[in-house]
Amino acid sequence: MNDSITTIQELKEKFKKLVDDRDWAQFHSPKNIVMDIAIESAELMEKFLWYDCTESYQVAQSHIKEDIADEVADIFTSLLNFCEVTNIDLATATINKMKKIEAKYPIEKAKG
Repeated sequence: MNDSITTIQELKEKFKKLVDDRDWAQFHSPKNIVMDIAIESAELMEKFLWYDCTESYQVAQSHIKEDIADEVADIFTSLLNFCEVTNIDLATATINKMKKIEAKYPIEKAKG
């Protein structure tokens, strides 16, 4: 599996199976999932704490890259789970949000 050939739906189904096999759905209320997203996001931020913007690019490619990838995956799987629990189509929501950004920030007024 990789970004080029894996669909969002495939990832949602794979994570749902992981959750269902362990009987974890009982703990996955929208409130708990968004709290988990915030906590996992803070863990990702911690990896970059005290580095300036230039150094952060180096940190992202350093010996802790796998740790960073794990935190990204934690955030993403929690987001997929949230969308599953709340019946949000992630692709549709993302496209709709990008349209709002394009309307709010037209290129001729917001470039650079």
